[in-house]
Amino acid sequence: MKAAVLRAFKQPLQVEELETPIPGPCEVLIQVMACGSDGTDLKMIDGFGYTPELPFVIGHEPAGIVAEVGDQVTDFKPGDRIVTYNFFYCGKCLLCRTHREQICPNMTGVLGARQKWGGYAEYLRMPARQLVRVPSNVPWPDAAVCCDAVITSVHALDRGNVKLGESIVVVGIGGVGSVVTQLVKLAGARALVVVRSSRRAEWAREMGADEILNSQETNIPKAVHELTDGLGADCVIDCVGNEETMTYGFDCLRHGGRLVIVGYTPEHYPLNGKRLAQNELEIIGTRCGRMQDLVNSVHLVAEGRIKSIVTDLYPLEEANEALAFLRAGKVLGRVVLLTPAGRQAVGRQ
Repeated sequence: MKAAVLRAFKQPLQVEELETPIPGPCEVLIQVMACGSDGTDLKMIDGFGYTPELPFVIGHEPAGIVAEVGDQVTDFKPGDRIVTYNFFYCGKCLLCRTHREQICPNMTGVLGARQKWGGYAEYLRMPARQLVRVPSNVPWPDAAVCCDAVITSVHALDRGNVKLGESIVVVGIGGVGSVVTQLVKLAGARALVVVRSSRRAEWAREMGADEILNSQETNIPKAVHELTDGLGADCVIDCVGNEETMTYGFDCLRHGGRLVIVGYTPEHYPLNGKRLAQNELEIIGTRCGRMQDLVNSVHLVAEGRIKSIVTDLYPLEEANEALAFLRAGKVLGRVVLLTPAGRQAVGRQ
């Protein structure tokens, strides 16, 4: 099979031929059709965040067709359209048994990030228990981004306890921010979206933003307080997560407000402990999502309740070009790689 392989950090991926994996008794072999690319992939190539043992095949947003099943698999058959739940959780610990499997302390790997080779390849194998079916009306690129951009957004809104009528600041309007903005509107809340350019502002408006604030031109906390009658935002969902955004996000909050951290960087930032305590502010981490969040994500996309965020398609063989385009900040929504089979299928859709 053809795959784009990470053989050295801070170096381009190597497109080469590898042996097609063989599924175990409880596994399936997936013919990958599409795989999304995002900032996590860039961090991994840079040696930050996940640092897998090399060589390694990255890619944590794959969608494809079941090509072969292990002899103990009964829930899936060849030809089924699927996406993957990427956390190899134990299923036995307290967190797994209380539906928080994405933070399982006994996790043995993360697809395309740690231990388990991912979707920058024509085939991959996965435990059958970690597959979710995808209806035939969902295009392959949109199916792929359910595995990260959509599931992460669904879970972030749940973690932030977003409610009808609230004012929500969304920081960043890339792949995740694009879905978060749409979900804020679906929840009946008001979306105040922070961008850094007029191009991003236009995209935010297309995603349903009620108010758009350019951080290069505006004092964000001051503008947010003006737009909320001096109260501040009920919740800030930070899809960037650097020192600047987390600092002004904290300052945007009303008394009792919630700051949800989705994105992250190597940076740290100081907290005003007095304000945090006396205003009963909440700082909430959120990691991807649960299996049920992935199921819900597929339903939302299949029902047409979320617009496509896929703005750029590249062949798998041009993975490095796609990643360079992403690193340059030119991707409005999500860039997706298509395998040869995926390109044929998308051409028919």
